[in-house]
Order: sequence, then C-alpha cells, then structure tokens
Amino acid sequence: MSGTEAQGAQVKSAVRTVELLEFFAHRPGMHTLAGVQEAVGYPKSSLYMLLRTLTDLGWVETDATGTRYGIGVRALLVGSSYIDSDEVVTAARPVLDRLAEETTETIHLARLDGTDVVYLATRQSQHYLRPFARVGRRLPAHSTSLGKALLAARSDEEVRAMLPPHPARVTDNTLTDREALIEELHLVREQGYAVDREENTLGLRCFGIALPYRTPARDAISCSVPAARLTPAHEQRIKTALFDARDRLAHATRAL
Repeated sequence: MSGTEAQGAQVKSAVRTVELLEFFAHRPGMHTLAGVQEAVGYPKSSLYMLLRTLTDLGWVETDATGTRYGIGVRALLVGSSYIDSDEVVTAARPVLDRLAEETTETIHLARLDGTDVVYLATRQSQHYLRPFARVGRRLPAHSTSLGKALLAARSDEEVRAMLPPHPARVTDNTLTDREALIEELHLVREQGYAVDREENTLGLRCFGIALPYRTPARDAISCSVPAARLTPAHEQRIKTALFDARDRLAHATRAL
C-alpha cells in the first residue's frame, strides 16, 4: 500500500469512528452488532473490530453478555469539556440564574447544529410540575422556540435549503409544512421572539429569543412552562424577562 493509500485508509477509519459515535449518541440504549451494521452499512468484520477498539478505549460500552453496544463514558468527558470551555456558556451562567429566579420556570441555552438545537445549559423550574430537560439533548429546530428563533435569523431561502418540504412531526401541533413555518418565522422576526405551542411536548409551551452576538445567530435562550400554569400576565412577565436577559447577554458576550 502506498503512502497516499495508507493515508486514505486512516482518514476513512476516522470518518467511520465519528459516524459510529454519532449513531450511538442519537440512539440511546444498547444495540446488537447486526442492528448497528444495518444502520451504518459498514462490513460486519471491520465494524466488529472498530467496536472492539472503541470498547477497549472506553468510547463504547457493552452489556453483560458482550453482544450489545452503547455509548461509553469517555464521550461524556468530551462533552463536559466542551461545555466547560465554551465562552458563551460561561458568560451566560449568571444571566440564566437570574432569568430562572425572575420567571420561576425552566430556562435553556441552546445552539443550532444543522437542523437541530443542542442544549448547552439548563436551569430547572422552582415548581413541582416542570418539564424534563438535560444538557446535550438534541431536538428538531422547527419544533422548538429556540430553533424557530434561530431559523428566523436566516433568510427564507436558507431555511428552505436547510429543511425538507415536510419536516418531521413531533406532536400533533408541530408545523409539518415548511412554507407555513416560514410564514411563522416572518412573525418571529417582527416580534423578536418565537413560541413553541406544544409542538415538541404536549402540555408544554416555550418562548425563545436568539442571541445577537453573532450573525446569523447560533445560540438562543428560552423559557418553558406547562400550559396549565401559563396565564396572560405570567406570559408577559416571561417575555419581558427574556428580552432583558438577551440584552444582558449581548453585553456580556460583546467581545466574543
């Protein structure tokens, strides 16, 4: 094998490693070798050797039988390192704390990644009835207030290039027509915030605002509240607090 061919093989192996880790990241739980092979399409023999290598290194774990595979603890270490070293997350911490205190509801900071939003920080609600959330969670942008706020920071043509004509349905309230979503994004640009009307989780409404420290915006903050607890007065308090938090974050991140 020539030097060029060897280099190509190494790059191919690196690509397969990343794709395999992303497969596990998007599909929690344990998977059989056959199930993984069907999903990724690699030759079974090379896939088995790659899984064995990643298992030995701690990036992949197996169950007690050694026949099922899932994401390993080293992936958590890398993810935690990303969060800990991110300047926006660091700058946002006191602002998120204050926003959670002012609204008494669950607060999120998320980043656009392709057609999804990835949660970078969360502050839990003070109420017993509260939405479930975790750092690292990935959700479709079109079904969340965070995602819609970030999509609105792009042109209609960019949104059409990003999303299929009929984005996936998450709940019965999800907008599954791209043109209808784009029409809503016009309103988001006009009013400065986006609303998730139980489009990602039934019984939960969310309000999101994009952060202006970068153009187009890649990060957004949101407030999630059970629909049963949302009154017009509480909704207005949430919106006011979000705009204030956006302005404070714009100031805190002006040098980034």
